[in-house]
This record gives sequence, C-alpha cells and structure tokens, in this order.
Amino acid sequence: MTTTFTNETEDLDLMQALTGRSTDALEQLHRRYRPILKSIVYQVVHDDAESEDVLQDVFLQVWERAKNYSAQKGKVVNWLATLARRRAIDRLRQKGAYRRATDRFEEACETGSHEAVGDSFAHHDAEKNDLMAFLRTHLDALPEQQHRAIEMAYLENRSQREISALTGTPLGTVKTRIELGMKKLAKSVGSVREAVI
Repeated sequence: MTTTFTNETEDLDLMQALTGRSTDALEQLHRRYRPILKSIVYQVVHDDAESEDVLQDVFLQVWERAKNYSAQKGKVVNWLATLARRRAIDRLRQKGAYRRATDRFEEACETGSHEAVGDSFAHHDAEKNDLMAFLRTHLDALPEQQHRAIEMAYLENRSQREISALTGTPLGTVKTRIELGMKKLAKSVGSVREAVI
C-alpha cells in the first residue's frame, strides 16, 4: 500500500513539474508507463510500428495537455491509459478511412468506363490545383519550420520519421511543428470560411 501511495504522490509531482514544462518529468513518466501504455495501444492497433507511433503521439499530448489533468478525476496512470486508448482508436479510424477511400477508388476503376475515370481525374486535378494554390497562400503565412514540416508531410507524403532524419530534427519536434502548423492553418482557413459564409 505504501508503494502505491508513493507512486501516486510521485506521479502528481511529475504532472505538476510537467505543467512547468519539465522535460525530466516527461522522461520519468515515459520510463515509468511506456510498457503499460504500449500494451494498451498494441491491443487496439495490433502492429508494433504503429504502436510506437501512437505512443509518441500520446506523450506529445501529455506534454501539451499536462495542465488539463485533474487529480480529482482519477489517478495519473488512468488518465494516461485513457489518452493511449483514445489515440490508438483514432489511429485505427484513420486507417479504416484510408482503406475505404482506396476501396472506392479501386471499385470506380473496375466498374466505370475509362472515359468516366479520365473525366473524374481531370475534374479532380483541376480541384486539386485550386486547392493547392489556396493552401500555399496559407502555408506561406506560417513560420518557416512549420511550413516546411507540413509541406514535407502532406505535399511530399513523407513520414514524420523521414522528416526527422532528413532535417536532423528530433521526432518530437517534427510532430510538434506539424501539429502547431496545422492548428494555425485550420484557424486561418476557418476565418476565410466564416468570411465567405
């Protein structure tokens, strides 16, 4: 019982330190709970590499949202487990959406005429060019590092690990730049949408 109490007290201290942006506190939480959280994530995604990616996302979320943790709502380990499960389910949904889109494309190619598929591609290319011009305008307004990270991830279809290796930037930093940049883009595009509506 004493050990559990001590661990809970230490966890609360670590969360408090995290709100002060202590990287040591994050490392200690990572060492303490990584095996448990990876097990939770793996039970959902059933893939080791995917589990590692999701785990990185979980600890990035912990870093960014430590101030949202409330001891009144439960133990730190339970909060971490909930975050891990949610991120794993999100990843599974993303993969499912991608798979469904791929299936629809293959079905259209199999059942549609070549002309219809060609027209669809031409229409899609025109829309894509308009969208790219629109996005580039908003991308140019981002800080250079965020702009480049998003460009490499979404326009060059590079994984976050590739971006990290190519730029010599830590993986966590790449993830943060992409996330911050995407939030700014969403806000920027949202304001344009409101102006149009």
